[in-house]
Amino acid sequence: MEASTVQHPISWARFSARAIAHSYGIDCRASFFRLLPICGRGGVDTHLIVKTRGGGGGVIDVVAKFGAKADEKTDLTTLDGPRKAPIEIQVEGTVKAPADPGAFKEPKWITFNRIENFKLSGGGLFDGHGTTAYKREGCKNHDYCGSLPINLRFDFLTNAMIQDITTKDRKQFHVNVLGYKNITFKHFTVSAPDESPNTVGIHIERSDGVNVLNSEIKTGDDCVSIGDGSKNLVSNEVTCGPGHGTSIGSLELFKNEEPVDGVTVKNCTFTNTSNGVRIKTWPGAEPGTCSNIHFEDITATNVSSPIIIDQKYCPWNKCKINEESKVKLRNISFKNIHGTSALPEAIKIICSATLPCENVELADIEITHSGPTGPAVSQCSNMKPKVSGKQNPAPCSAPIPAKPTSAA
Repeated sequence: MEASTVQHPISWARFSARAIAHSYGIDCRASFFRLLPICGRGGVDTHLIVKTRGGGGGVIDVVAKFGAKADEKTDLTTLDGPRKAPIEIQVEGTVKAPADPGAFKEPKWITFNRIENFKLSGGGLFDGHGTTAYKREGCKNHDYCGSLPINLRFDFLTNAMIQDITTKDRKQFHVNVLGYKNITFKHFTVSAPDESPNTVGIHIERSDGVNVLNSEIKTGDDCVSIGDGSKNLVSNEVTCGPGHGTSIGSLELFKNEEPVDGVTVKNCTFTNTSNGVRIKTWPGAEPGTCSNIHFEDITATNVSSPIIIDQKYCPWNKCKINEESKVKLRNISFKNIHGTSALPEAIKIICSATLPCENVELADIEITHSGPTGPAVSQCSNMKPKVSGKQNPAPCSAPIPAKPTSAA
């Protein structure tokens, strides 16, 4: 029997702690996960299914036996390890968050924590019900939205696959990845309106071996956000728009941030975004490094800033703008990037005066702009790129404004 698109609110009542007896080290106290087979019976369950089915069958009946009610009143939902045995969770239909942002005591909704050999699939939808949060005063006037919940958190997992899953209208980030080793997002979809604030699609930090493949992201902030400690990351065949593009950073705002090393963004398409591919670091903040970054085979359509390195990143003027960034950028390449820029400044590479960018390569660039202010231009400071192939606009041919502005 095929699963129907029944809306399935994640608002089930808790049931007795006896359901934890055979949890094999997993904390099943949160209501969503306590409905899974591994949390309710003995034996070895490596294939877990959460489904919404038509005709009154499937998990809905099981949920009712434990006194669950779809009343949109829910507790936090966390699947905690440690656990090394394989787990696969299939979600079909729609899992819906409470509409009221005040229902969340912490900035998270569904969390997977300290699990090895994990898979989340099934074609299901996680609806964060974020439209209510977009109207909050803090979100309306600032990009920072306080302690609103993230739709999906993946913390300290090893060897994981997230496939054929959609996250929609979160109240803050859609996905946060922290402390991961080897995780792949494939055929992953993010959906939120352009005006939704701080709605990063996938945020990654302190993780090694993250792959974002064949995915579609539409949101109001960075489609893919790469934070400190990210290593060996690949974003391939990802479509982004609306959104703020794919960004590394912002880096070194806080103490003890870890280096970023080994990022490849390839075969990606950006449409009607504020940025294409971007690296951003804070001026006058903490020291750090970002190296071996490669942007290749990129298509930009009506993108405000298709190529940007911004070491004067200072949104909301909350930084020491007169100081230089202490982040060293080295071994950065932009290859085969083509399309159209919504603004004349198609390329902006603004490096630190105290730590100039090292070994930046521009190869086969073709970005055009049509407008009353003239054709596309390229701006550079504190760097001298290595150039090859066709170059339009001409590299570093336009002056830098006295006070560069930064978009969030």
